[in-house]
Amino acid sequence: MSMSNKLPSIQRPVHAQRGAVLVVALIFLMLLTILAISASGRSLLQERMAGGLHNAQQAEMNAQTALRGAEWKLWTSTSNVGSHLNCGSGIFTDCYIFDPASPITNVVNFRTKPGWVTPGATTYMGVAGATDFTTGNGKLAKNPLYVIEDMGVELPPGISGTLHESGATGASNGGAGSTSRHIYRITARASGANENTVRVLESTFAAKSN
Repeated sequence: MSMSNKLPSIQRPVHAQRGAVLVVALIFLMLLTILAISASGRSLLQERMAGGLHNAQQAEMNAQTALRGAEWKLWTSTSNVGSHLNCGSGIFTDCYIFDPASPITNVVNFRTKPGWVTPGATTYMGVAGATDFTTGNGKLAKNPLYVIEDMGVELPPGISGTLHESGATGASNGGAGSTSRHIYRITARASGANENTVRVLESTFAAKSN
């Protein structure tokens, strides 16, 4: 009887490796998912920041537009009248006489309160008064507003007295050497495409007289 010289083969149990590849694959998939969610979150944050910056720039530019429009109105109106405007009467009714002893509530609120404040303000609709900034490309949530205050007579250098805008009391700064020009303070308020983004700007303007 012949005996075989072949050694018996050693077989490893199949069940010892079952599921290992699946577990590794699931771990990598979970890591990739976490990375994707993190990248998506950063992209959304950057998009919101860009949108907020765009709204802020819109509000800033349109507040500037309202300021320049009110200054142009003052300039052209005084040219037509031939002297300083009668603020609060005549052809120029959307203006307030500044009096530090008796401030006007609507004007103070418009200049200092946050959010969108409308009482006492004039809506700016372009030079011709026919532009709606809430329609078309780059539309705004609200049309810009402005308030004009007559701060008193402009004083040339060397004349005693102070301008109203520097905190003087009293209703007139006239006197020897004073001019017929008045100083006007213009406050403008504008929003971006989102009404929660509001910018308030201010300028002073000496209206000419002919």
